[in-house]
Amino acid sequence: MTTASAAPATSATTAPAAAQPLLHQRGAEIQHFGTVKQLPIALSHDARMYACQRLNRLLADTQMLYGLYKKHHWLMRGATFHQLHLLLDQHATAQLAVVDALAERVQSLGGVAVGDPRHAAEITSIPRPPNGVEEVPAMLSRLLEAHETILGDARDAARKVAEHGDDGSNDMIVSEVIRTGETQTWFLAEHLVDTPLTHVSRTAAARPQDGAARG
Repeated sequence: MTTASAAPATSATTAPAAAQPLLHQRGAEIQHFGTVKQLPIALSHDARMYACQRLNRLLADTQMLYGLYKKHHWLMRGATFHQLHLLLDQHATAQLAVVDALAERVQSLGGVAVGDPRHAAEITSIPRPPNGVEEVPAMLSRLLEAHETILGDARDAARKVAEHGDDGSNDMIVSEVIRTGETQTWFLAEHLVDTPLTHVSRTAAARPQDGAARG
């Protein structure tokens, strides 16, 4: 006499449907990039649209600058390896905070922030570096040039969004993008001064004597 077949052994170890995550879901975009939704912040649609366009450009460039900082942090070498390795990582961390501030400002205006690095790469004006390793002065110079590009665009954007009545975006660009970029540029540029390490130059040593003779 045969008995009824037993229930599948897996049933006792399979999670109930209510506990199972719904995986591999896809859906239509509910807001397209380049659009802004209405928010009650007493700022016109046109002002918010313009600000989002300028902020997204800065956001894309800043994401590329962050990537450059991390790349050069990893590839740093030479006698000043330790100092620059740490400095570039500190700068990268600060730029990542700027990325977040820019993205959240876009969202607070009703826009859609550039989030995917592949999308940012399509928008950015920062030149792509080689995939390999450059010499240290070249890596630092590349970072300085990226900063200058962002600072130039940020100054123009700050003025223009203020003209549109967007004081919040103006304040964020000045306080986050410009001030952070200016400080980091200063720190980087000083590493490219050709300074003797063990003795003063002959020209510098002669100057006090020349002054004393004239006196």
